[in-house]
Amino acid sequence: MAGKTEIVVGSGLDTAKLVVAVALLVGGVFTFYWFSDASTLLRVVGLLAFVAVAVGIIFTTGMGRNLAGFLGESRTEVRKMVWPTRVETLQSTLVVLAATIVVAIFLWLIDMLLGWTIREFIR
Repeated sequence: MAGKTEIVVGSGLDTAKLVVAVALLVGGVFTFYWFSDASTLLRVVGLLAFVAVAVGIIFTTGMGRNLAGFLGESRTEVRKMVWPTRVETLQSTLVVLAATIVVAIFLWLIDMLLGWTIREFIR
């Protein structure tokens, strides 16, 4: 992710493919609700089939290939990350929890002080 910027110029064929993919998605949702009396499992499998075909068509366009490249690069970057251990995560969580409690008590005390001050002025 070294700042690569590409300008994608879509061709008419890419646009047609995207229109077909959107039509498939809309058709899949329509079909899902049209067959409402059928088994939910069959309806979901049918909808997933429509989505899979639409995604397959999208990935054959220039924009889809760029998206696939971006996802691949993102996966590579995530693998390079050093994730905290369980102990580090627990310690960080406890520090955040303690800080939250301290700030909550501080704000509660200020609220009580301001409330008392207002009550004294109103009397």
